[in-house]
Amino acid sequence: MREAIRLADESVKNGGGPFGAVIVRDGEIVAGSANSVTRDNDPTAHAEVNTIRQACRKLGTFDLSDCVIYTSCEPCPMCLGAIYWAHLKCIYYGNTKKDAADIDFADDFIYKELEQHKEDRVVPAIPLLRNEALKTFRAWEEKQDKVEY
Repeated sequence: MREAIRLADESVKNGGGPFGAVIVRDGEIVAGSANSVTRDNDPTAHAEVNTIRQACRKLGTFDLSDCVIYTSCEPCPMCLGAIYWAHLKCIYYGNTKKDAADIDFADDFIYKELEQHKEDRVVPAIPLLRNEALKTFRAWEEKQDKVEY
């Protein structure tokens, strides 16, 4: 956790966001990163996502089920989703989402949006060409040599 916090501190000093994360396997740090949203002009470049990407590259896998993540703040909805997709087995965090909201990182907005009906959300989600899109899903379902994830 101290390394995640150190990465967050370093990020702030270098003009980045106040978030850091590390992924650990068998007591050893596999990867660590800070938030680089503004540096990379990438709204998905949160510390947790950056760290998951590094760990996957380093370990040569998309399955991090034998790893844990330490993050300087309770993950936002996007990062929480990425953590679940990576199958990390535990999340340790420092600051809470309320602490983040107190400094104007309001993840609650997205959590609340997810609870809304699609038609009531701020960003409209409109179905389009479903029958055409389903053809790809059918091809995936029938594919014999697919790598499931």
